[in-house]
Amino acid sequence: MRRFLRNLLHPDRYHGRLRGQKPPFFEGWYFKCVDKTEQHRFAFIPGVFWGERPHAFVQVLDGARTLVHYHEYPVDAFWAAEDRFEVAVGDNRFHQDGLTLAVDNAAQRVAGQLQFEGPVGWPVTFASPGIMGWYAWVPFMECYHGVVSLDHALHGSLHIDGREIDFSGGRGYTEKDWGRSFPEAWIWFQTNHFDHLGTSLTGSIAIIPWLRTTFPGFIIGLWHENRLYRFATYTGARGEHLLVREQTIDWVVGDKDHRLEMFVTQGPGSQFGLLKGPTAVEMGKRVAETLSATVDVRLTRRGDGRVLYQGTGRHAGLEVHEVENRLLKMVAPPG
Repeated sequence: MRRFLRNLLHPDRYHGRLRGQKPPFFEGWYFKCVDKTEQHRFAFIPGVFWGERPHAFVQVLDGARTLVHYHEYPVDAFWAAEDRFEVAVGDNRFHQDGLTLAVDNAAQRVAGQLQFEGPVGWPVTFASPGIMGWYAWVPFMECYHGVVSLDHALHGSLHIDGREIDFSGGRGYTEKDWGRSFPEAWIWFQTNHFDHLGTSLTGSIAIIPWLRTTFPGFIIGLWHENRLYRFATYTGARGEHLLVREQTIDWVVGDKDHRLEMFVTQGPGSQFGLLKGPTAVEMGKRVAETLSATVDVRLTRRGDGRVLYQGTGRHAGLEVHEVENRLLKMVAPPG
């Protein structure tokens, strides 16, 4: 509990224990990196899993080629600073201002450094410590979520499987998850590639266990012109419409001040890479993700209907996991 309280106002930090962590527990960080040409799109995901077979890992998602590599390390290869956000898996290091990759095995070689300039963090206050709002105070949540940087510039290059990729001038995004397990079902998407430089959108909805019941909880943040528009279950926002088809998601939410319309389209050929995600037992959940989706966004003001922002986000990360069985029925129960 002491560690929980100490890290509450620093959601980017490691929340577990370096040794002897009681299972089940996982923690992972998600670094999305897109080069200036927008031809190379990667997600680098370091983390640690404590369960029947504890280990550390670095996942690499090549979004342009929909390839995934899961690099496993001994759990002792994981390290985290106690007073700041800095973690390491073997010789791979990750922190607020950049990353260093040194993967070298029979499956893949990735080496190099990237620096992050001008990261835009999600505001953290005592009453609302990050994207989860007051739910972050609840010590029995199944899965916690944090946004480390909504948008930042990239500098540096990486050697990936014999290719040198210059990421200088590109854009990045960083988030994280930790807890006992991923949710039963969820929708998640993120993009910070709008024509308006610096605009970023992240959104998700999932089945949330709560005491002896469950509910569909959502969190959405639109960062535009140095203002964060938040729509979440904990802010009193309401879902007006959610329709999931094979290739698209039509989602509308609103609160007393604003209305946000989002239309997500899967990328060409609906190509998804299969990441590994945590259950309470193992890193066995297969999580399909693409980095080729688009999101059409329209933000309007209540009352006069004034359009505050309208645009299309490219190279969006998108996951749609097991929504048909329960999640969609919970959002729109049969009449």
